[in-house]
Amino acid sequence: MEGMHYEGSCIRPPSEAHSILLQVTTGCSHNKCTFCGSYKDKRFRIKEEDLIFRDIRWAAQHGRHHRRLFLMDGDALIIPQERLVRILEEINRQMPWLERIGTYANAKSIRKKTPQQLRQLAEKKLSIVYLGMESGDDQVLQAVCKGASAGEMIDRGRKMRQAGIRLSVTVLLGIAGREGSLRHARATGEALTAMDPDYVGALTVMLLPGTPLYEDFRSGVFQLPDEEGILRELAEMLRHTQLSKGLFVSNHASNYLPLKVQFPGGKEQGLAQIDRAIQGETSLKPEWLRAL
Repeated sequence: MEGMHYEGSCIRPPSEAHSILLQVTTGCSHNKCTFCGSYKDKRFRIKEEDLIFRDIRWAAQHGRHHRRLFLMDGDALIIPQERLVRILEEINRQMPWLERIGTYANAKSIRKKTPQQLRQLAEKKLSIVYLGMESGDDQVLQAVCKGASAGEMIDRGRKMRQAGIRLSVTVLLGIAGREGSLRHARATGEALTAMDPDYVGALTVMLLPGTPLYEDFRSGVFQLPDEEGILRELAEMLRHTQLSKGLFVSNHASNYLPLKVQFPGGKEQGLAQIDRAIQGETSLKPEWLRAL
């Protein structure tokens, strides 16, 4: 049996665990972030349309119990509009039962799409986009080579929401090191408030051998906050975040404390949960269990 055609490792958000994974690009169109080792083994390219369509046909035959599909790899939104529309139309033709299609995006790929183009994608069931903001602090964004300012990230996020596409934003605890921890937390909370996404996923940075951030850690240039420092950073970030009705979670495998805060009413309960963990009243995930 032929099966799906995957190149390299398959990376997807935790919420896409039960989705059909359709690889339409390989690698990441940016691929310069100092903390990320996910796509270092791949050169970015858009896969051949014939191969993509063959995978869609295979998924349609074998994935009838799935209701969601996720477009891999790091940034499928960068695909030129006409080609991306053809892919989405083929997905919808072959799998009309799908309830949603999702993808990663970055500031550059969102900038390249007009509001009208984004609305067209939404009409083709592209209904959720995952944006890695990482921080709302311009100093941090520049240090990790993110390729966009906090203001640009806020603008791109608002643009997605205005097109009718749900927005899930990823932020990174620990990415500013010990010295910039609380400043990063405050700025990130303020940026999230300005963007007002549907979902926020707070991950804790993992130091991966082979990445520039790991080398900075080894040389002493970068100092990672300890467990308590990460929890205080999480509390400060949450304290400065106010979403109209979004969900703020830290349930990724990298996190010490699983947290789920439903805005607008759940913030104080979330802060109390973090405080109990800082006081030692709640057990944290042991280091050996943390992973990407």
